[in-house]
Amino acid sequence: MILQLAFVLTAIIIGARLGGIGLGIMGGLGLGILTFVFGLQPTTPPIDVMLMIVAVISAAACMQAAGGLDLMVKVAEKLLRKNPQHVTLLSPLVTYTFTFIAGTGHVAYSVLPVIAEVATETKIRPERPLGIAVIASQQAITASPISAATVALLGMLAGFDITLVDILKITIPATLIGVFVGALYSMRVGKELVDDPEYQKRLAAGEFNKAHYELKDVANMSKARLSVIVFIVATIFIVLFGSIDSMRPSYLVDGKEVMLDMPSIIEILMLSAAALILIVTKTNGLKAAQGSVFSAGMQAVVAIFGIAWMGDTFLQGNMAELKNSIEEVVRQMPWLFGVALFVMSILLYSQAATVRALVPLGIALGISPYMLIAMFPAVNGYFFIPNYPTVVAAINFDRTGTTRIGKYILNHSFMMPGLISTVVAIGLGLLFIQIF
Repeated sequence: MILQLAFVLTAIIIGARLGGIGLGIMGGLGLGILTFVFGLQPTTPPIDVMLMIVAVISAAACMQAAGGLDLMVKVAEKLLRKNPQHVTLLSPLVTYTFTFIAGTGHVAYSVLPVIAEVATETKIRPERPLGIAVIASQQAITASPISAATVALLGMLAGFDITLVDILKITIPATLIGVFVGALYSMRVGKELVDDPEYQKRLAAGEFNKAHYELKDVANMSKARLSVIVFIVATIFIVLFGSIDSMRPSYLVDGKEVMLDMPSIIEILMLSAAALILIVTKTNGLKAAQGSVFSAGMQAVVAIFGIAWMGDTFLQGNMAELKNSIEEVVRQMPWLFGVALFVMSILLYSQAATVRALVPLGIALGISPYMLIAMFPAVNGYFFIPNYPTVVAAINFDRTGTTRIGKYILNHSFMMPGLISTVVAIGLGLLFIQIF
């Protein structure tokens, strides 16, 4: 088992270094070794999770192609420019909302340069709003009703009579408050901009001009509005179907009434939303497939395909040994499972892949489903090593040089906001499951 685990971790580490679809295809290679070398029986690939992600990403990509994301960013720009002194508190709220609506943190890219410029123009250290804004875009993944991670968790907890609302009523307030506490901390990070030596150095070198960064106007406002409305309405219906069982269609199967499952509902509604967006806005479907949202989403699908399938096969093939060796420890200290989720997310760079890889083990160990919901924000650990795309983008957008990777790599601009937000969110989650 230890030798198999070594191959699994090696595949994950090499895949993360390769980037893009590298994580998924290295998972496939690891699965091949487990199957043909160690003789483990492959489990069923996570088809439903993959298809749900494809459906959600298709709808989000169509909204992007119709100008919906541009409209959301334009609204965010106006909000930030009207309240520049509060940019550190407002920026994480903006990126959180974007991710919550779209189900992917990659939508934050478009608003990060706005945050950087508003902070610079107001002489507020850009590291403060940028650091917590990136963390907020990650935390919102575990609060979004249509994110791949939430959908994966819902699917795995369905056997415990857990609804989508049961998850959201814990994760939404927990992550929102966690991000707010992280923002309060961020307001005091580092020296004031005018006193920062790196900024002073760049200023003296004449690297700053007085150009006013501003986004271009949305090409077709009516199309953009329609796309956002269709996408949000579809999301609302998903929440309703996920929380009110009586709304779901039911069928007689072998004399028994069977209710339509949530994966199918999410897939149907999101594909329908994508189709409606293209039809009512007269947008070319090819343009949707060429956007950044579609590209990032498909990379996530490949990652889950390979990594989750490999992880499932390893866990199922060694479940008896794993349960015997760690069951007692985890039962006495279930918070250790949260640490495992955090560490695995650092390796996998994907909340959904982390959920798909480890939550089955938590269920097999007898951890309460409500405890698993409370620890759900622990899968947001991929800020720990500063090479995730949104982290790198934030560093590059900050012309002042205050947002950076430290001398010791881990002492970077996102570490403390990320740790604070995650710990507070998990702590509140544990409190909320007692209350609710």
